[in-house]
Amino acid sequence: HACVSAGNTGALMGLARYLLKTVEGIDRPALATVMPNQKDGFTTVLDLGANVDCTAEHLLQFAVMGSALVSAVDGKDSPSVGLLNIGEEMIKGSEVIKQAGDLLRTANERGLLNFYGNVEGNDIFKGTSDIVVCDGFVGNVALKTAEGLAGMFSAFIKQEFTRNIFTKMAALVAMPVLNHFKMRVDHRRYSGAALLGLRGLVFKSHGSSDKLAFEVALNRAYDAARHKLLDRVHDQIAATLVSLPTSADTTSGSADVGQAA
Repeated sequence: HACVSAGNTGALMGLARYLLKTVEGIDRPALATVMPNQKDGFTTVLDLGANVDCTAEHLLQFAVMGSALVSAVDGKDSPSVGLLNIGEEMIKGSEVIKQAGDLLRTANERGLLNFYGNVEGNDIFKGTSDIVVCDGFVGNVALKTAEGLAGMFSAFIKQEFTRNIFTKMAALVAMPVLNHFKMRVDHRRYSGAALLGLRGLVFKSHGSSDKLAFEVALNRAYDAARHKLLDRVHDQIAATLVSLPTSADTTSGSADVGQAA
């Protein structure tokens, strides 16, 4: 009913696409997982490394898949989607990001998505939008950076609170709060990124997963199969894909604006 792997991401995606096939209208699967945010909730981020090079249409499809996932799991009718960029302004970013922004705004105008706008890296942890969309290169860097910071925090706490008697006493008072925070940012507890867009359930765990991380990934796959997540997500994807805009739509629209000016 589901596949869980901690092996090579590229090999997993290649085999999954060959054996399971993608949903009609989806060009590439995308890895999606949740990251904790300041609102005591989670931000869904995709892609996290399955696709290094993406077109604007791919990013739009990622937004559709992410919206369907959050709607199915969290019960949100219209989750907000942010496009990861180097700034909030529409004029910033690469040409692909600008084109993706145009497509997402058009989809928003048609009522297909709830597009928030451009977001920056810190917005993932602020909880500015329910979903953050990016290509796999950027997403993987963001994920690994977050994991590294969580590990550094744990090491720092262990080091500081064993220096002398005063820090040990401070640790006794602060430890409950620090342990809660440590658990909240522990990347092992968010293991098991869903490979969305396939006609089957596939989950990717980190290559360096320990037994806790792999257990979490197995539980995510089990819960997804038990709650028929595949059917619920793909029904919503299929309903949205019919009316999605293309780059030709936004290009013609830009040309009309230029002629009018």
